[in-house]
Amino acid sequence: MALPNSGHDMSRRVVAWIVGLLCVLALLPAGAARADNPIVQTIYTADPAPLVYNGRVYLYTGHDEDGSTYFTMKDWRVWSSADMVNWTDHGSPLSVSSFSWAKSDAWAGQAIYRNGKFYWYVPTTNRSTGRMAIGVAVSDSPTGPFRDALGHPLVENGEIDPTVYIDDNGQAYLYWGNPNLWYVKLNSDMTSYSGSPTKVNLTTSGFGSRSGDANRPTLFEEGPWFYKRGSLYYMVFAAKCCS
Repeated sequence: MALPNSGHDMSRRVVAWIVGLLCVLALLPAGAARADNPIVQTIYTADPAPLVYNGRVYLYTGHDEDGSTYFTMKDWRVWSSADMVNWTDHGSPLSVSSFSWAKSDAWAGQAIYRNGKFYWYVPTTNRSTGRMAIGVAVSDSPTGPFRDALGHPLVENGEIDPTVYIDDNGQAYLYWGNPNLWYVKLNSDMTSYSGSPTKVNLTTSGFGSRSGDANRPTLFEEGPWFYKRGSLYYMVFAAKCCS
């Protein structure tokens, strides 16, 4: 993945890329050729989120603007590959301007497939409140174009980085957060949820210990990635470690 010249939550990029790499390596036959790195060499990309659909890997990323010295990101991008060597650039099927209520910050999101449609959950800044909110876009195709599914945020509490998962029993979950970790149970329409956002109890036994910040006793920083393997659920996250 091309190195960003500014970049939103670099640690999330590393975590997400590792998760994505693990996903795609599982698809490679023994002895298969490896793609050149970085796989994207024409623009600055960030926060990759992989989705496998019909034998093809789709990579949903952010996009840092050229010459930026801050987290200046206006759109999201999609790439795909059938062999992990040759990648197709599908351009930008979703941008901040796709959401009439948003004003800036096309940060880290994730897409998922359900019932013939593709849902892309992204954080962006709500123009009317000035806070980060989670929006959801929908498309009939994994490469878009995507449109705002609601015309307003799905959920808003000033926090970022949504991750989405559909359990074996069909229950979907959306997690997000920085500095806290939140979740909601999504309804089957994937654009509404039951109950209220629930704050996860971040324990040091589960999320590690952080020193020097009484308000944040655990290592959880941001960029949650929720998944299941066998009978266990996992939460991969960007941890506070270094400058």
